[in-house]
Amino acid sequence: MKSTREKILAILQSRRNATINELAKIVGINGISVRHHLINLQEEGLICAEEERHGVGRPRFVYKLTEQGLEKFPSNYQKFTRYMLTELKNTFTSEQLTEIFQRIGKSLAQHTLNIDSSRPIDEQLEILADQLSADGYRLSWKKDSARLFLYSDNCPYHNLGLVHPEICRIDEAMFTTALNREIVHQQCIAKGDPRCVYVVELE
Repeated sequence: MKSTREKILAILQSRRNATINELAKIVGINGISVRHHLINLQEEGLICAEEERHGVGRPRFVYKLTEQGLEKFPSNYQKFTRYMLTELKNTFTSEQLTEIFQRIGKSLAQHTLNIDSSRPIDEQLEILADQLSADGYRLSWKKDSARLFLYSDNCPYHNLGLVHPEICRIDEAMFTTALNREIVHQQCIAKGDPRCVYVVELE
């Protein structure tokens, strides 16, 4: 049996948006209880509220799922991506495919990451780890006098990487572009290593 919060999410997924009164009527509980659940769902980032005018009087709030909320429901992304990667491998040479993934990684760094290369490397890494945490990356690092070791304890596309390890080129290019330093991918989760290890030459 679905919980009340699951019912609310399912309603918003099917209807796209709804008011408190509409949700209360469908779920079969009072508006105060619905509001309590909506507040919690908003705090978790699963829904958002927008003002909507409806004739004369004060505007009302309508609630809808956020992108994060939509991800709670089954999707076909991974299957579609596997088919797409297989088709790319059948269409392009290994060198061409590597170039495509490198361009994707570079583009991700340029358009989604904002790191000031004039900052000390430790500060750059702190910013990088913070900006990528929402995408499933868990980054840590250590360094000696000449090299820095960047560790990634989680692969956001692990299942895809097991079948198509070439996809790891995306991260290599993304980290290289974001930190403006050449990076060597020394160990890889997709190849059976316990975590990904990237080596950065500091001198």
